[in-house]
Amino acid sequence: MRTITKKPEVLAPAGTLEKLKVAIHYGADAVYIGGNAYGLRSRAGNFTFDEMREGVRFANERGAKVYVAANMVAHEGDTKGAGDYFRTLRDIGIHAVIVSDPALIEICATEAPGLPIHLSTQASATNYETLNFWKEEGLERVVLAREVSMEEIREMKRNTDIEIETFIHGAMCISYSGRCVLSNHMSHRDANRGGCSQSCRWKYDLFEMDLPGNRKSLLGGDPEEDFSMSAVDMSMIRHIPDLVEAGVDSLKIEGRMKSIHYVSTVASVYRQAIDAYCADPDNYEFNQAWEDELWKVAQRELATGFYYGIPDENQQLFGKKRKIPAYTFIGQVLDYDPETEIATIEQRNNFGVGDEIEFYGPDYTHLNQTIEEMWDEEGNPIDRAPHPLMIVKMRVKHPVKRMDMMRKRK
Repeated sequence: MRTITKKPEVLAPAGTLEKLKVAIHYGADAVYIGGNAYGLRSRAGNFTFDEMREGVRFANERGAKVYVAANMVAHEGDTKGAGDYFRTLRDIGIHAVIVSDPALIEICATEAPGLPIHLSTQASATNYETLNFWKEEGLERVVLAREVSMEEIREMKRNTDIEIETFIHGAMCISYSGRCVLSNHMSHRDANRGGCSQSCRWKYDLFEMDLPGNRKSLLGGDPEEDFSMSAVDMSMIRHIPDLVEAGVDSLKIEGRMKSIHYVSTVASVYRQAIDAYCADPDNYEFNQAWEDELWKVAQRELATGFYYGIPDENQQLFGKKRKIPAYTFIGQVLDYDPETEIATIEQRNNFGVGDEIEFYGPDYTHLNQTIEEMWDEEGNPIDRAPHPLMIVKMRVKHPVKRMDMMRKRK
């Protein structure tokens, strides 16, 4: 009979304070966020110091952790003020920083002692000698390059005891560990300093040039057949046993710029699968409903990246797209009165009477019903809720809870 001695951490993205709270509420053991400096997501809703303090308080009260990404590639002048920044993070109570640049690592270690450092995936760690080097430098964890295979992870765990974190779900970068200069070249936005324009996701055609000014499309100009330099997304939901048995310490979900619909759904699904396997590995069975749930927030096709071999053409985005079930996130529960069966909803997208909707929550409950009656905040009957963030009341026959989500199929 197998027993799991250490359950891996579920690490979720949190681009805003709201997403941080949702991720933890829906089962994440830890979240990673960005501050207003030294990170790689300049367009994410990065945290002020006051928001970090509130996030850390919220996490600590629920036994969760908050990590801050400071993983930019530093050019001359970029490290100015880094010591003060890291000391502030330490004093706020941030549980670790995620860093890739050796200069920033050195500054953090010498000027903010006591603040744990995790090596970012941007540093492209792909072998145990590298992991042991960073352990000797005082780092507690390494986020592996996304190009590492499952067998390589097993080899690393056999030869080092530093913590290992790997990505298990979300967008993949076509460049090696995200170190790309395509955005710099095509839009003058530095991907390695937080400004990636995702040029690899653009649609391209392929042309044959025979004379100056005379070109012919080799793809026929059919927009269905345009190609990009872009990979499909990763999903390891079917391979939780391999990840746990390999000894991975933290399972990371990509997506700091994704919605609370995405964060809540993905965190909840992986929480369910990991708990189920670790509770009884000998009798574990994959639940197809988990994967079906992930498809409700999928933006692209899903594959396993480099875990089981080099991705082939079927893991790249070109040719005709596979049809993905499309769901719209339409509201979040603020309150529910079991006596009147009235739920108070904060609207996030247009919905109305007659719509078939689904409620879901962190305990993996799913409730379906048709909207029959709705009222505005003053109690006036309404047919639709068209205005962003408007407060709506509606009858819900099954009990729902605060922070439950509401969605409908498009």
